[in-house]
Amino acid sequence: MTHRGLTTAEAEASRRIHGANVLPEPARLTFGQAFLETFLDPMIRILLVMVALMVAMYFVGYAEIYEPVGTIVTVLIVATVTARTSLTSDGEYHALRARTTKDRAKLRRDGGLHVLPVDEIVVGDLVILQGGDKIPADGVLIAGDLRVSNAALNGETEECHKCADAAAAFPEKTTGDTFVDGTTLFRGSVVFDGEGVLKVCRVGTATVMGQMASEMQGREPTSPLQVKLAKLADQISAFGYISGIVIVALYMMFFALRAGGIESYILLGWGQILVDVIEAVSLAILIIVCAVPEGLPLMISIVLMQNTSRMLSRGVLVRRAVGIETAGALNILFSDKTGTITGGRLSVVEFFTADGAVYGTDFLAGETALAEQLRLAIGRNTASMYDESGTVVGGNPTDQAVMYALGEKYYRALQADENARTGQRQTFNSVNKFSQAELPARGVVVYKGAPEVLLARAQYALNAAGNVVPYDAGALTETINAYAARAMRVLAFGYSASAFCTNEVNADTVLIGFAAIRDDVRPEARAAIAEVQAAGIQVVMVTGDRRETAVAIARDAGLLRADGELVLTSSDLAQMDDAAVQRVLPQLRVIARALPTDKSRIVRLAQQMNLVVGMTGDGVNDSPALRRADVGFAMGSGTEAARDAGDIVILDDNFRSIKDAILYGRTIYNNILKFCRFQLVINIAAVVVSALAPFFGIMEPLRVTHLLFINLVMDSLGAIMLGNEPAHESYMHEKPRRRDASIISPAMAAQILWMGTWLVLLSFAFLTQPIFAACFAGQAEQYTAYFLLFVLASLMNGFNVRSGGFGIFLDLGANPGFLRVWGGVVLIMAAIINAPLLPHEVGAWIGAMFSCTPIHAGGWVLAFLLAATMLPVDLLRKAMMVRGLR
Repeated sequence: MTHRGLTTAEAEASRRIHGANVLPEPARLTFGQAFLETFLDPMIRILLVMVALMVAMYFVGYAEIYEPVGTIVTVLIVATVTARTSLTSDGEYHALRARTTKDRAKLRRDGGLHVLPVDEIVVGDLVILQGGDKIPADGVLIAGDLRVSNAALNGETEECHKCADAAAAFPEKTTGDTFVDGTTLFRGSVVFDGEGVLKVCRVGTATVMGQMASEMQGREPTSPLQVKLAKLADQISAFGYISGIVIVALYMMFFALRAGGIESYILLGWGQILVDVIEAVSLAILIIVCAVPEGLPLMISIVLMQNTSRMLSRGVLVRRAVGIETAGALNILFSDKTGTITGGRLSVVEFFTADGAVYGTDFLAGETALAEQLRLAIGRNTASMYDESGTVVGGNPTDQAVMYALGEKYYRALQADENARTGQRQTFNSVNKFSQAELPARGVVVYKGAPEVLLARAQYALNAAGNVVPYDAGALTETINAYAARAMRVLAFGYSASAFCTNEVNADTVLIGFAAIRDDVRPEARAAIAEVQAAGIQVVMVTGDRRETAVAIARDAGLLRADGELVLTSSDLAQMDDAAVQRVLPQLRVIARALPTDKSRIVRLAQQMNLVVGMTGDGVNDSPALRRADVGFAMGSGTEAARDAGDIVILDDNFRSIKDAILYGRTIYNNILKFCRFQLVINIAAVVVSALAPFFGIMEPLRVTHLLFINLVMDSLGAIMLGNEPAHESYMHEKPRRRDASIISPAMAAQILWMGTWLVLLSFAFLTQPIFAACFAGQAEQYTAYFLLFVLASLMNGFNVRSGGFGIFLDLGANPGFLRVWGGVVLIMAAIINAPLLPHEVGAWIGAMFSCTPIHAGGWVLAFLLAATMLPVDLLRKAMMVRGLR
């Protein structure tokens, strides 16, 4: 049959009707898009509301312009840093796509053979397929005979036989059975062996791969961090509203008491009352604005940017920066098997003989008669070969596995050996289940194939010494079955001294030995899985393999270790309703024979249980679940569809990198918590002191400019100070957080209230006790010293939040920015306080703006000593908590 294919004109007409063979690509992110997305952050929205209030107050004469201007600058810095981080990650990802070689295909056009990019294929084209080719579109096989792998689409690693049917039509509806029927082929599948002609029936987004890619287009899911920040924003808003009402009420009460009572206050007239109300509301708004941690969004942006760069240097490309933090919050990780837990390539695990002797793969390097016979049976009867670069090419994965075991040295030697030249050959096919090659110079035919085929004809076998002896077929079958139970495929080798016979194994065949082959578990994956499980994260392997194979791999990987741990198949899941699946989910460890729909469903059900869900994968079949999961880990060597869907691309395909991402994510989150502890103590103390001060006869102990300095400078510099705290392996032993867990935990709230209360008590003691007033020349100097005390106490608390234990000074060298910021703030305070001593009028202006006057050295020492009490007070709290846990 002659296959002429389409003409150029017919191809253009088909393209107009059915479209191009192009899959949707992720759009390039623009700076404007990334910049505007920042304003979806709930904390940023609160800040913008505060800016609007402060601007309104400024224009009516009740606020300074510094606060709204400073806040706007902070928001713009946050948006810029966040946008640049997103653009860098997006640029790196598109560079990775650009480095990926575009697939090409051989097809008939205008009566000739052309090699064209797969994007140019149209419906009706005839594509020539050979072993190793990737199928470029969906269609039917109209000529030839193929064995293909659909692993990229359904996770199934077993070969699927396809035979020609010129009258076949592509099915209207694609099901799981369609992948393994006799004639249909799908884009993304790979031809193991054989040759054939594909008639293209669907292209582009109409293909199964295209439909999966289309499912992934749309709005990004909300990350757990965004959920927590939204909850924190609501808490801060509620705190602000309640505090505002309380502060206004307290100040109006104070004004009434100062006037001699409510009746006397009313007699002052409604004009004075209105002025007092405006003053109380203005002060309340100012204090509430100071309660909002402006530095939190900046801190998160800086930390995500820094860790994105660090992870890239370790082979991890973070496509969406928030994905790092989300990785640290994982409760459950659904992991693809092929290429993630296993190496994604078949390899020979060991050799064994019919009498039970077992050898490692280095056995082939020996000089024994048995090793020599095995080298011949592999090297001269395998479709694979070594190319000039030393890479095995051609043949199916099984052929490649035994060729790698043979080694390039012996392959080259056999190629050069005249006595090892082959005569007649017959390649492996799914009907005969064996291949054979004639070696005329040696007078033998060598065989390689399924054990049951060779055992049916062989009467003798080589023993460990290389002698021909009878063998126990029953015992050998049990051995082979035992290997199969360990997820190993067994390949038999033999030879015959009779003449070559097509489609038949000779009756005098002698068994040489057997190779146990498996897509083996990565050694580093085994260790990484153990570490991830130790971190309290449930790991579930999701694979298209049969149940027995999946169980064997899971046991080897350390996923199945105890009674009660479940293995379910796709059919098991199909028979269970959502509630039943959720009930057994905590015990689930393996899902076998999984379909893409199973992966998406199980992710959705876990998220409904408020679990933070991760998914790893490399195939198109993994893409919808990668996108649906809270964080998707795509393998760098996987399909473009998977990389498009992932939040994080593991460039080195190393499962350990997932563990590193989890550690970095937990480090980021812990640093965010440290900053919240640091900043909220400052903000709460500032609010309480400012609100209650008039009732102690103290008017404005912290002036507006003091509050602005504390609010803006300490927020921003605090973000830098704590954002670079180093990672600690102890974070991997913390219990995972639920999706709906609040950022402010009970333990965190206890520390904030404890230290905030101490700072408030310290403040009022310093401002009201005569012993402290006597240390200064006047009220102006005392209030300046209090401003210094408040800032120094906040800095001292920075040491407290570095550790939940007693090691508050450990690893300071790993975060040099901490001490630099600490010292820098002290120097800035010294410059502000001593500015009036400068001869230039700028010094007087700074002194007037901050209402500061120089203080003597003793005042500095006193402020430092009182501020240092923050350290033992918090250590006392920690000691009490430790005792309470016993």
